[in-house]
Amino acid sequence: MAGGRALMLVLALLAMACLPVAFALLLCFDEIADRVACGWSEWRRRRRDRQTIARLDRAFAADASGLDVDLTELDRPDRRPLELLAADLRRLGHHRLAAGGRSVVYRSVIDAYDDRLRAACRALGMVEHLAELAGVDREIERVRVEGALAAAGLGLPAVRADRRPRDRRA
Repeated sequence: MAGGRALMLVLALLAMACLPVAFALLLCFDEIADRVACGWSEWRRRRRDRQTIARLDRAFAADASGLDVDLTELDRPDRRPLELLAADLRRLGHHRLAAGGRSVVYRSVIDAYDDRLRAACRALGMVEHLAELAGVDREIERVRVEGALAAAGLGLPAVRADRRPRDRRA
């Protein structure tokens, strides 16, 4: 009987010591549940993003694009120098951004820009599909090719996030 009373006394003291913790958990349960739910959704979003990036890498073979460059193609006498192609791309890129979507001028500048992108890809032995696509697909391919050329060391102009191209009609 004395052992039962001692056990009961220990359990009562333990319950009294844990009572503030139980009240704190009860009062803050909604905040704890919210943090767990937010952490779970953030983990799922990061996992989904990683899977999407891995799927795109496999589709475009991004990690193998620069490995199969044939350096003998760079020494052909009929090939336009890469420095001139880069200068043309930068100049046309600035004109493309300044044109701001005007119909005739913008379309001709975009076509010339795409021709130079194709020439730069041929010079570096990279795969591009600009001639085969149209509309939004062509714009997406243009962005991909610009990224591949930038990864190869060819810097191209781009629209800065803090500034939109100026409309000269206004």
